[in-house]
This record gives sequence, structure tokens and C-alpha cells, in this order.
Amino acid sequence: MNHTKPLLITSLVVLFAGGLLAQKPQPKAAGIEAQGYKWNAEYGEKMEAMKKKGDVTAGEEAYETCAACHLPSGAGRPDGTFPQLAGQHPSVVIKQIADIRAGLRDNPIMYPFAITLTDPQQLANVSAYIQSLPIPHDNGKGPGAELATGKRLYERDCQTCHGANGEGDASKFYPVLAGQHYKYMLRQATDIRDGRRRNANPDMVKVIKPYTDKDIDAIVDYMSRLQMPDKKAAAKKK
Repeated sequence: MNHTKPLLITSLVVLFAGGLLAQKPQPKAAGIEAQGYKWNAEYGEKMEAMKKKGDVTAGEEAYETCAACHLPSGAGRPDGTFPQLAGQHPSVVIKQIADIRAGLRDNPIMYPFAITLTDPQQLANVSAYIQSLPIPHDNGKGPGAELATGKRLYERDCQTCHGANGEGDASKFYPVLAGQHYKYMLRQATDIRDGRRRNANPDMVKVIKPYTDKDIDAIVDYMSRLQMPDKKAAAKKK
């Protein structure tokens, strides 16, 4: 295996990000708490990118910048620093990148890379490529201590939107959860409950607001074990 290219990309990304952060900090637009803001408002580049047909081949080239953090496979990192992207709905990827660019989601690490996708077609391309990547089975999982509680909470509160297998709903911008890392989801769920994820769906905020830390840990632990049964899922390692 040639390790030179990934290392080179990583080095360039770090230098590039540092330069961009020094030149242009992430804006902070009003989030869901602002009067009149709609969670999935139809604004500018998001809607333009949604209308484009993504080119997977072109998207692979654009994804090279993303690969330094999210890995070439799109598997992300089990420590929760970078989420698993592989197999995610293009609508979800487009919305999140557009929200970061618009200052509706706070992600200063991602922001320097999000602003490089200035063309809606580029955004559609990289989103199409990400969806084409097989969802991994060897994601970071939780401790497995309260799975019965997690299953009960998931089936009661989450399954209607995210599906029995964590498949999400592209038409409603509900993300794929299958294959996502426990530590990443734990951080996001806690941030949503505590109001730190400003572009969170208000319906989800209402559902998760009463959850205790123990509840969140249980449901996220269960979610980290969800797997897609269809051909998008990668073959399990023997």
C-alpha cells in the first residue's frame, strides 16, 4: 500500500485549513432559536445543489480533501472526532455543508473545507460520491450495558423518522444512522439536547430534551449497532 498520498493530503489539508481559518472565521447566523427561522428553510445554494444530478466520478476527486479526516473509505474515526459519511443521503450531506457555510451549524474545523465547495454542482458531486461508498460494519460501538433500554427508546421515539435499521429518509433530510460511531452520536445527541447544535430539527429537540445522560447513552449505544440489510452495507469482516 502506498502511504505517501494520504500523508501528503493530510499535511496539505492541515496547512490549508490553518490558512483559511486565519483569513476567514466561520460566520454565526441565527439558528433554530431565532424567530422565523425554519429548520429546513429553502435557501440559496442548498436548493440549487439539490436540483443538480451528482457526478460520482467528479465527486471522487473533490472528496480527496475530505478523505484526510473522514478517511478514503468514508468510515470516519471511532473516537468520534470525525463522523462516518459512507452511504449518507446526498440531501443530508448537502444540507449540513450548506448550513455550515451559512453559519447555521457551528463547525469551525469543517468550515474551511466547506467553503471550498463554492459551486452547487461540486456539492452535488461530492454528495453523490459519499452516498456511493459502502457503509462499514466495524464502526465504533458503545459499551452494550443498557441495550434493552436503548432499543425501547429508539423504537418509541426515533424509529418513525430514522427507520428500523437506521436508514433515515432522504426526502425529509433525516440522516442514515447505520454504521455511525457511538462517540460521535453521543456528542451530537447531547449537543442537540443542550441547545448547542443550532441547526437541529426542532421535532428532535423536543423528543430528546427530557432525556437524562443515561437515556442518551443507552439509545446511542443501541443506534451504534444498527446495520443496513441491503447491498449498500459493506460485507462483514471475516
